[in-house]
Amino acid sequence: MEHYDWNDGWLFTPVFDPAIVRPECPELTLEPVRLPHTVKALPYNYCNENDYQKLSGYRREFFAPKEWEGRTVLLTFGAVAHDATVFCNGRRVFHHSCGYTAFTVDLTSALHLGQKNVVAVRCDSREDLNIPPFGGQMDFLTYGGICRAVCLDVKEPAYLRDIFIETKAEGDFRIYTATVGETVGCTLQAEIRSPSGSRAFYTGELSLPITGALNSVHPWSIEHPTLYTLTVRLIRPGTGGLPDRVLDEKSCRFGFRTLQFVAGGLYLNGQRVELRGLNRRQSYAYQGYAMPDSIQRLDAQLLKKQLGCNAVRLTTPPSPAFLDACDELGLLVFVEMPGWQHVGDDIWKAQALQNCREMVCQCRSHPSIFLWGVRVSGSADDESFYKRTNETVRRLDPTRPTAGTRSTQLLEDVYAYADYSYHGRGVGCEARTAVTPDTRKGYLISEFEGAQFPAKPFDDEPHRLAQALRYAAVLNDTIAQQGVAGSFGWCMTDYNTHREFGSGDRISYQGVMDMFRNPKLSAAVYASQKTPRSPSDIVLEISSSMALGDHPGGFAGACWAFTNAESLRLYRDNDFVAEFTPDRRGRFAALPHPPIEIHDFVGLLLEKYEGIDRTAAPQVAAILNEMRRDSMELSPLSRARMYSLRLSWNELVQLYYKYIGVLGSPAAVYRFEAVWHGRAVRTVVKERKLRTGEEIHD
Repeated sequence: MEHYDWNDGWLFTPVFDPAIVRPECPELTLEPVRLPHTVKALPYNYCNENDYQKLSGYRREFFAPKEWEGRTVLLTFGAVAHDATVFCNGRRVFHHSCGYTAFTVDLTSALHLGQKNVVAVRCDSREDLNIPPFGGQMDFLTYGGICRAVCLDVKEPAYLRDIFIETKAEGDFRIYTATVGETVGCTLQAEIRSPSGSRAFYTGELSLPITGALNSVHPWSIEHPTLYTLTVRLIRPGTGGLPDRVLDEKSCRFGFRTLQFVAGGLYLNGQRVELRGLNRRQSYAYQGYAMPDSIQRLDAQLLKKQLGCNAVRLTTPPSPAFLDACDELGLLVFVEMPGWQHVGDDIWKAQALQNCREMVCQCRSHPSIFLWGVRVSGSADDESFYKRTNETVRRLDPTRPTAGTRSTQLLEDVYAYADYSYHGRGVGCEARTAVTPDTRKGYLISEFEGAQFPAKPFDDEPHRLAQALRYAAVLNDTIAQQGVAGSFGWCMTDYNTHREFGSGDRISYQGVMDMFRNPKLSAAVYASQKTPRSPSDIVLEISSSMALGDHPGGFAGACWAFTNAESLRLYRDNDFVAEFTPDRRGRFAALPHPPIEIHDFVGLLLEKYEGIDRTAAPQVAAILNEMRRDSMELSPLSRARMYSLRLSWNELVQLYYKYIGVLGSPAAVYRFEAVWHGRAVRTVVKERKLRTGEEIHD
């Protein structure tokens, strides 16, 4: 058994020429490239999707030693977007249609042993293909190229094609295998290795699953994502005194866990999980889908560690590296079949079913995956088609439920609803009973907010704050409503799109991060919901720069803190102003850590510096804070209070200029301190210098 990474040594042409498949093609100008690769790097904005819609070609020359005689040579592509035809030494050996799943090509019969060989790939990345997700309008770009890693394996004629393990939290397991080639008389050996290195061995027959129970297992969970390793060996018994021979072995990591999705929500190992997640587009600026494993893993780390999510929804099957990271981090994954709104003809549907098979077979051993999406997102009902997708997935993986969106025929186990009903006022999500009458099944919100209220990183402060508070409102109300398992905000990052969608610069600014994974203010809504276990876990993000020029008319407006601290202290020019705590009965009371409105910027400073007595000072401060919030407007109650305090309007304005400020007035320095376990553990300073704010870490 030999394994080779095959990401180097490729040549590329942006225009496919049949000559590329020949043993020699000196007439072609080919560019050396390394995989993963995109057929066309796009500009950050104002991109043109026609630039990557083309027939292109890849070529790799290699030497096949004579020692490969009698063995099987397999070439595996992680993904080719979107239609790939593979040639070996001029011979067409494989065709695959899906830009999001892997495929393996058997090169054995086409090789010239002891000689130079040529593998070539005809890559079709046009958007008029009759395969998912194509056929209708799409609100995202699909790019092109050999966009994931490639590897070469040299095996015996009989080998393991697939292994799959079903588990329960208590330690019960069932191992399934699929083999290729002549395996008469062969046996299986399964080895389960624990994180501590202990090993348990089991034997079985090819035609039957290997079943057993491992004692004292540590279940896989969000908080403790304990991973075990399964290695299955295909063994041919020795004869005539010869030892047994291992023909092949295949390994995967897995977790012991029990999953239940019922009307009351998702239960992992018997404990209810409140899903708090984001949708993820797998594209990046410039390179589209063609990013290495390290960057794919980084997205999972950002979701779990920086954004505080415990789940992610994927609208297409992802890179294996991303799923590996989710397994390690304890990030739950909802994976959907490729597509958006459109369902095509019978040929299209046949390909969609094949996509489902590949999605499940390639991903099902990952313990992080808890739900399969078996409906094209946002598509109309198609009872016969969606019965087949459900049956296909349930047959391949009976351990996980299925889900679908926008369905009046609830064929799936879980209703996943894209809820864009919130418009900044009222309840943040629709009542479950108004969406689907079948309350016996699971229910979650698969999308909300970003598409309804996008925000550019450079939008004005009130707009960015409005988006953040809208995210907080929907998150709060999904938690407050019984029978909702959780929600997935749309979406993690901005992404390039067609001109019919998004902004005029071909960017959809619907993310809580930009395309470079820099957080916007709305990212702090998610990040601040993490339960802190140490000072380093404390999040503190202030919505305002405290620079009046960033606000319409120079009036400061609302200011909010997104934090998971116990309280927040505010200082103005080193004078203590006030301490604020989360409102556990207010608009965001259902959130683990409600955002804190900072509504007092005066505190007792009037008593300290103006000589106003202790009774009157808070009343005057309340008037000034109201003027700050309402652009110097006074309510009838505050106007009456002003007269009762014998303050003139001019006196009040002078106090406002001094303690609140207007454009052109001296700028105060504001210090915000997050308090956890009685001490300040994170500090944010806002001052009008070359930059409007900096973080100081204790």
